[in-house]
Amino acid sequence: MDSYLAAEFQRQRAARRAPTYQHLRRTLQHAIENGELEPQQALPGERDLAKLLDVSRVTVRKAISGLVADGLLVQRQGAGTFVAERIVKSFSQLTSFTNDLRARGLDPRSQVLEHGIGEVTPEEAMALNLSPGVLVVRSYRLRTAAGQPLALERTTVPQSVLPDSAEIGLSLYEAFAARGIHPVRALQRLRAIAFDAEQARLMQLPEGSPGLFIERRAFLADGRVVEFTRSFYRGDAYDFVAELHAE
Repeated sequence: MDSYLAAEFQRQRAARRAPTYQHLRRTLQHAIENGELEPQQALPGERDLAKLLDVSRVTVRKAISGLVADGLLVQRQGAGTFVAERIVKSFSQLTSFTNDLRARGLDPRSQVLEHGIGEVTPEEAMALNLSPGVLVVRSYRLRTAAGQPLALERTTVPQSVLPDSAEIGLSLYEAFAARGIHPVRALQRLRAIAFDAEQARLMQLPEGSPGLFIERRAFLADGRVVEFTRSFYRGDAYDFVAELHAE
């Protein structure tokens, strides 16, 4: 890895005029994107990196802080700097946030921000195929792993399906399974967003940071819609993939 970083750093410096810390930042970013630095791998210490590349520790510190702000690196008190774990989520499979993280050896957590029962709104009625006046259960949660905020989720479910929002807890799909409810398909829509001030505060990011908005409607085998979820994911922590087939 040391030889790769040294060679890439020299290539960056030769390719363009820029402050030295920007060359180092690009060098580390390329190493992460090319797999030379793998998720959870520790970076060399500031002193070692400065000596390897013949730069000052201030330069190293500035480059690393920029990549920490971008979510590519994480710093752990007393342990050092590590490549951030990116979560790959498939658009081809109907899975929950909880199962996605557990499959990667992570411990998912949820903080309930709001929950309750109320009459369906026009938007919810259209999404869930419900009549005006029908009661729905709502839950707004902050989803985390290893203490890092990863997503905000607003979920609406017909009360006839799930009587109490407290049942959602950590996992909506575990609450469904406990009642013998098993969605068989879902429609999802994704678009890029910028986090507003309140979302950024909850996600511990600067206002305007990039994110991904996903709207999901999940269906039972008989065609009933049992879930309407609007999720806001960190753009620096997720890769979404889909398997495509020719006709």
